[in-house]
Amino acid sequence: MKKFYALSAAAFLCSQLYAQAPLNTATPVQPVKGNYQLAGRYSPAKIRKMVFSTAVDPHWLKGSDRFWYMYETSNGKKWYIVDPSARSKKQLFDSDKLAAAITQIIRDPFDGQHLPIENLKFTRDEKVIQFELKSTLDQLKKDRKDKKAADSLEKKTFYFQYNLQDQKLVELKNYEKVKPKPMWASIAPDSSAIIFARKFNLYWMDKANYKKALKNEDDSTIVEHQLTKDGVENYDYGNGFGNETNVEREKNAKKRKATQVLWSPDSKHFVMFRTDQRKVKDLWVINSIAMPRPTLESYKYQMPGEKESPIREMLLFDFAAKTSKKLNVALFKDQELSTWPAPQLQKNRDDEFRPSVWLGSNSKFYFYRTGRDLKRIDVCTVDINTGAVKTVIEERMNTYVEINRPGLVNDGKELVEWSERDGWAHFYLYDENGQLKNQITKGSFHCEEIVNIDQKNRVLYFTASGREAQDPYYMHLYRINLDGSHLELLNPGNFDNSNSMSDDAHYVVNTASRVNAAPKSVLLDNSGHKLMELETTDLTGLMASGYKFPEPFKVKADDGVTDLYGVMYKPFDFDPAKKYPVIEYVYPGPQTEAVNKAFSASMNNVDRLAQLGFIVVTVGNRGGNPGRSKWYHTYGYGNLRDYGLADKKATVEQLADRYPYIDITRVGITGHSGGGFMSTAALLVYPDFYKVAVSESGNHDNSIYNRWWSEKHHGVKEIITPKGDTTFQYTIDKNQDLAKNLKGHLMLSTGDIDNNVNPANTIRVINALIKANKRFDYVLLPGQRHAYGDMTEYFFWQKSDYFVKYLLGDFSQPVDMLEIERDVEQNNKRPAGGGGETAGQ
Repeated sequence: MKKFYALSAAAFLCSQLYAQAPLNTATPVQPVKGNYQLAGRYSPAKIRKMVFSTAVDPHWLKGSDRFWYMYETSNGKKWYIVDPSARSKKQLFDSDKLAAAITQIIRDPFDGQHLPIENLKFTRDEKVIQFELKSTLDQLKKDRKDKKAADSLEKKTFYFQYNLQDQKLVELKNYEKVKPKPMWASIAPDSSAIIFARKFNLYWMDKANYKKALKNEDDSTIVEHQLTKDGVENYDYGNGFGNETNVEREKNAKKRKATQVLWSPDSKHFVMFRTDQRKVKDLWVINSIAMPRPTLESYKYQMPGEKESPIREMLLFDFAAKTSKKLNVALFKDQELSTWPAPQLQKNRDDEFRPSVWLGSNSKFYFYRTGRDLKRIDVCTVDINTGAVKTVIEERMNTYVEINRPGLVNDGKELVEWSERDGWAHFYLYDENGQLKNQITKGSFHCEEIVNIDQKNRVLYFTASGREAQDPYYMHLYRINLDGSHLELLNPGNFDNSNSMSDDAHYVVNTASRVNAAPKSVLLDNSGHKLMELETTDLTGLMASGYKFPEPFKVKADDGVTDLYGVMYKPFDFDPAKKYPVIEYVYPGPQTEAVNKAFSASMNNVDRLAQLGFIVVTVGNRGGNPGRSKWYHTYGYGNLRDYGLADKKATVEQLADRYPYIDITRVGITGHSGGGFMSTAALLVYPDFYKVAVSESGNHDNSIYNRWWSEKHHGVKEIITPKGDTTFQYTIDKNQDLAKNLKGHLMLSTGDIDNNVNPANTIRVINALIKANKRFDYVLLPGQRHAYGDMTEYFFWQKSDYFVKYLLGDFSQPVDMLEIERDVEQNNKRPAGGGGETAGQ
């Protein structure tokens, strides 16, 4: 009898495994073990020990064309100085000798391979460098408020300077490090005044009092001057602290707060926005794990179609006179306003303070004005002396209009404008009165951004994609004369590129990368000639671990015409004789697509997921990445739920036709945010094709997602009555409308205090699924916002388990997530209680 029961139990278990596994009427799929060990080998913590620097990040010096950079490999960190004119690269210092000298001063042991140097910078004469290191010594915090508090101690920091000529190291004793600029401080370019907000109003302090505030923000001797008196809650002059709970808002009520200020170059004026949000409706989340009791967070949040809109005002301040005036910028109903800051110089990146200066001159600045339907954008200027507002350029389209910061030429007498008016993103040259002089770039390719303008030689340096006969997303650097002549490609090759150009436009540090190649950094001149090879990413440890590059591919969209570009990730123990389930990792756009173009050490959702025993696919879709034509980018306009789904399905079908190892009867899909929205939609629109979905923080109901994204990419209808009144109407398809279609396995997740995509988006889908009598799974991540913070790794394994169960048929997971536990750092400390074994034995 016992034997009979044992056999029955085994048969029952097998029947359950088989019942829960996807069906293949041709050949039943046998359960396959998920390869957790292989996936666990590529956790973020372990990848950091195998992949180090992936690009040269140059720090250009102020007095020359030279730059320095730090580059890390499996041999440790090294610091280099490069002189482009001399074609020379050398180490800033002998790491072994410097480590020995530091050890003698600090008395903590260091060696050349493990130098934790921080905040390295050059002095003005470029002959001396300064840097700092933390020691193991404890000292009292200088700015501590409660001398008995447990956190009143800190590790002592030592400050040094090193002479590059005589190679002598000197400790900077009693060194007063300049503290980082606090978030609340908007500092004038000449440092004479600091603007901030407090109690809903605008204040300022001088340089001397700012120095006091850097030492102790609560110093009672600090003198502040009030600039405005009419600020009230939700119609104030400050930005607050962002995501504050009610408790924090009360706690921070009297503190200084940031305000978005852009200064004139001469520090005499500044411009800012004041927003009236008093009629904007509130939204809420509850932090259930807040201590000692749960807290309610409320925040202003306008949803699509709602009439209660924030009202923007633009204020121009004459700082010397301590007066302001509200500029007459009103034109569109519920319009948006934004100013452009002037581009920052590369040579100033290491400065403790970089002022926020407006784009323009002492007498004029630029801003743009957008209609609520986003089909109309005006580029405008303001005359500082009169306050007169002038429309310089008008951009109009039947879908949404986008815009980039223009470039100023000839002291602002000309400007370079970015526009998609001919269906592709290109640059146009205007005079200061808005008269078009000529189109600078033209053709079937996408211009991305201005890198530099050589005003003397009238040359524009810019990035663009899609011009070369390769993957149209690969970004390249070009130069062209402002009259549109002599277009030149500066970094050829079948790679995606990132670059940093010196302020004088003489030299470029370029990093070329691809998903299936190690990134390589070189030094170019401004004609694209390679002057020096700098670094190639060290992938020795990664390759030794068994890593294999993913495979780029090209397929057709569901229309059979449009080319789509994607990347396929296989298990590193791939066997072409086997059949593998496929998982699509998705993000529908329209801001971007979830397709890596350059090598990335971030492997959670693609490489690492594949190691469990899947083919993971990422691919673009019509309506996705803005780096192609305007037609491609706006394909989903008016259909923001379903526009990319057919292309995702068509991609898997084509890949299955090409590769016999892809099992098209076992298809999963997953994504975060827009990808969470898309993965659930895919499971419901194609319930017989997609069998499993894991949907993270999805904006499943775009009628309750934020107005700016939803109205822009889906469209909002502006209605003007015969009386001239303007209203807006918004309708959109939602995931919960399709709940009755669910056939496969669906896991939904959200952070419980997500104030970007409110948890209501997920809960509405849950409500519809329950009412449709559907089985599904739900993971709530306590205390997490839109990203999952310190629960990211936990949820990766939850997601992995789900696919392993329902695509592989493996239900053998233990309760504990062993891969996380195996990845805990071992520090050789004895366990609490005085046990005799060190941790990890």
